[in-house]
Amino acid sequence: MKDIVAKLPGYDYIYMGDNARAPYGNRSFETVYHYTLQCVKWFFQQGCPLVILACNTASAKALRTIQQNDLAGIDPDKRVLGVIRPTTELIGSLTKCKSVGILATNGTVQSQSYVIEINKFFPGVNVSQEACPMWVPLVENNEHQGHGADFFVKKNIRQLLAKDPMMDTVLLACTHYPLMMKKIEEYMPVDVKIVKQGEIVANSLAEYLIRHADMEQRLSKNGSLAFYTTDSTEDFDKHAAYFFGSPVKSTHLEL
Repeated sequence: MKDIVAKLPGYDYIYMGDNARAPYGNRSFETVYHYTLQCVKWFFQQGCPLVILACNTASAKALRTIQQNDLAGIDPDKRVLGVIRPTTELIGSLTKCKSVGILATNGTVQSQSYVIEINKFFPGVNVSQEACPMWVPLVENNEHQGHGADFFVKKNIRQLLAKDPMMDTVLLACTHYPLMMKKIEEYMPVDVKIVKQGEIVANSLAEYLIRHADMEQRLSKNGSLAFYTTDSTEDFDKHAAYFFGSPVKSTHLEL
């Protein structure tokens, strides 16, 4: 959201963090789909015509089913987009050696979404994946810059790079991982490009709104920001301010 607002500041935004049930990374496909659909319906009830699943696990496990099976019955004029497609449309052009690594949650890795989508756009690119189940808890507990994070960051990066010695581009396929950038850069070889998703997704959304003028015209434009969480507002506000880069005041939500 930080990158999207920076790219498209004039629109009205509602952010909802399902913190009471997060992280989604280790949950089943059915559970992630159920939770995500609940959240999407809530956004629609608030009058949002366009919803972005700013989560790789939700994009991997729930987006396609919601788009293909649920939207028609809820409101065929509304749209739900994810963060995987914008990234996979671009990532193959960033690698000179045609070798890409993915650092992600268990759920995203198990879905094989990145392997499938990158192969659609860049058939000659080899994709290797590494699940990092401890990274999100480290960030959520503010331990990602401490010495305790070194073991897991070093281990996961080493295991990923071992899968393909030609790898020259690594995608951080989780919204939490850019906050660990200092640790990641410490253990990643200097000749490996580290790719974050925020700016890619923001640019893709801007292009989407140009292509879909009917949707763009339906979006309200007062420059407002509203934040909601399904868990403690105090805890959310503290963490969200760190992510967003400025103070956040949220409202508690019961789903």
